[in-house]
Amino acid sequence: MTVFSRRRFLATASAPLALAACGNGIGSDGGDRIDGRVDAAFNFMYATLPDTQVLAGKAAGILMMPVVTEAGFGFGGAYGRGALRIDDVTVDYYSTTAASFGLQIGGQQYSHALFFMTQPALANFRASQGWTAGANLEYAVSSNAGNLSTDTTALLTPVIAVVFGQAGLLAGATLEGQKYTRIIP
Repeated sequence: MTVFSRRRFLATASAPLALAACGNGIGSDGGDRIDGRVDAAFNFMYATLPDTQVLAGKAAGILMMPVVTEAGFGFGGAYGRGALRIDDVTVDYYSTTAASFGLQIGGQQYSHALFFMTQPALANFRASQGWTAGANLEYAVSSNAGNLSTDTTALLTPVIAVVFGQAGLLAGATLEGQKYTRIIP
């Protein structure tokens, strides 16, 4: 017969909790790495698409996904991590995932930013358990000269997406169907 002391019981019972804390980002530098990538993505976006500074000035918040990797061979998927910033301060970290099926082959990486132009759109995003980008997402498209095709109507849209920095062999980059989930890096 084994006799457990209170200390032994507490140590045994708390060990799984301690191990779980190791995997949830406590004490890791994951947030610092994401913030560094997000800073670089903002700098690149502002340098190559200067009109995005106008959007940023009017946005209630911006979700920047500095590197999203997408690959497909019949079945496809995409994954990336980024940060939500309000007034240039990181308030949360998010991951994005997407799955696809169809005639596709190749891979690509790209960056994108979601500009939440209204407080209700930002509040809805932050309150959701897993927000999914839908067909009503307005895209600000870049021309070769680095100007964005936004008009007054687009600036009234609750969420505007800017996709930039594409590299790879998979044609196009769309955010429709991508799911965003809050994470602890």
